[in-house]
This record gives sequence, C-alpha cells and structure tokens, in this order.
Amino acid sequence: TSPPPFSTSRLARHLQKEAQSQHNNSEFTEDQKKTIAKIATCLELRSAALQSTQSQEEFKLEDLKKLEPILKTILTYNKEFPFDVQPVPLRKILAPGEEENLEFEEDDEEGGAGAGSPDSFPARVPGTLLPRLPSEPGMTLLTIKIEKIGLKDAGQCIDPYITVSVKDVNGIDLTPVQDTPVASRKEDTYVHFNVDIEIQKHVEKLTKGAAIFFEFKHYKPKKRFTSTKCFAFMEMDEIKPGTIVIELYKKPTDFKRKKLQLLTKKPLYLHLHQTLHKE
Repeated sequence: TSPPPFSTSRLARHLQKEAQSQHNNSEFTEDQKKTIAKIATCLELRSAALQSTQSQEEFKLEDLKKLEPILKTILTYNKEFPFDVQPVPLRKILAPGEEENLEFEEDDEEGGAGAGSPDSFPARVPGTLLPRLPSEPGMTLLTIKIEKIGLKDAGQCIDPYITVSVKDVNGIDLTPVQDTPVASRKEDTYVHFNVDIEIQKHVEKLTKGAAIFFEFKHYKPKKRFTSTKCFAFMEMDEIKPGTIVIELYKKPTDFKRKKLQLLTKKPLYLHLHQTLHKE
C-alpha cells in the first residue's frame, strides 16, 4: 500500500491558494493562474487515487510526470493543458485551521449548536472505504451497512456522501476516517447508500465511551464547498446485530456529544444494519 499522500495534497493546497489569490502584485496572469489551478486539480486527483482502495488508479504516476515541465515553464507555457480537468476554485479548498473562521450558514431547520468539527471541509473525492481487518481469535469485527438517510429535501442534495469516524470520549479519532462513495440514488425524502463500512478496530479494543459518527455531507454550488448537513452517532451499547435506526442532529458535529440538538421533529433517521464477525 502507498503511504498517505500528504505532500501531494499539501502542494495542491498551496497551488490552489496561489491560483485563488486576488492580489494585484501576484506575478501570475489570469491564464497562468488557471493553469496552476488545473495542476492543483490533477494533484488532488492523484492524491485521491493514492488513497483509493480500487485497483484502477484514475490519475497515474506517469500522468503526474507530465505536469512537471508545465510547472517549470509556467511563465512561458502557452500550449493546451494535457488533461481535461476543471480548475479549482470550482470548489473551495480550505487549508487546515481555516475552516473554523467560516460562519455557519443557517438553513431552515439547521442551526449551529455546540462545538465540534468545522462545517466545511477541503473538497475530497468521496469513496475512501477500507477493507475488513484480519480476524483474531476471540475478537469481534463490526460491519455497518449504511442503508439510507431520511431528509425532507433529500432529492435536492448534490453529491451527498457520509463520513464515518470512530471517536473516543474526547472526540479523538480511534480509527482512520472513511468516506462513502456518493449516494447510489435519491428520492423525495431518502438518500440511499447501501454501502458496507468496515470498522477498523476490533469491538473489544474500542475504549469506554467511544462512539461511531456518521456525518452527512453535500456540495453547495453557491458557496463552492462541501458542507455538513447533519450528523448521527452510535454508542458502544448500541453495537448489536441487526437493523438500527438512529436520530439526526444539527451541525456542527459535536464529537464530544455535549450539546446535541435534533435536526427535526419529523420522523427522519439514519437507517443502518450491523453485522458482527467473531472467530
């Protein structure tokens, strides 16, 4: 497996900032900024390919190598860009730490309640699911199928996906964070996923007070970023085989579970099915 592509995404973020800079003293023309933004998109694609568990890489190493001469000659480059990609600022990319400065937007039935994760995230290519861990004698592994989520405006959500994380009582990650692929279908009040999440720790090794979080995210074209709409969580005593339906809470995600506000009084929930595997 490849190491996490920190350098690729960090460089992408740096280039995106340069491409989005509005300063008059920028040494780049608008066309050059567009090219830089396209290179940044390619780097994001490469970063996503490295993190993907699928075998076919969408953006290969040899593709990446074609970008080097363009970057080196950026001030004089005037050929057609070799890849058909959109330049970012198509989606707003935020550097770590910038997220907290965004104001939470108040949608009807969504209010900023409690401190937790920021409302907006760097645009990531969803679909970073991990395979099941090897079994160990006497240990239990958990598979959670995310079936569907009920939302009053489900049909209007753009590119919806769910980020799954396992946090301890202080909101610290206990396992790698996983994103589902974009939802398989939408209808009036449901977004359907039908996707299995393999929890990356044996159930017996999860610390007391831990919880599994599900953050529903969707793309907001007007604001050009991916936003958390609501979240849900499951605590350790809820881990049991079969179907479970859990409540949805208003953003921002409160990983410490201190200030929880239900998203709606309507009977809309996250529908899950749990399977426990024990040797």
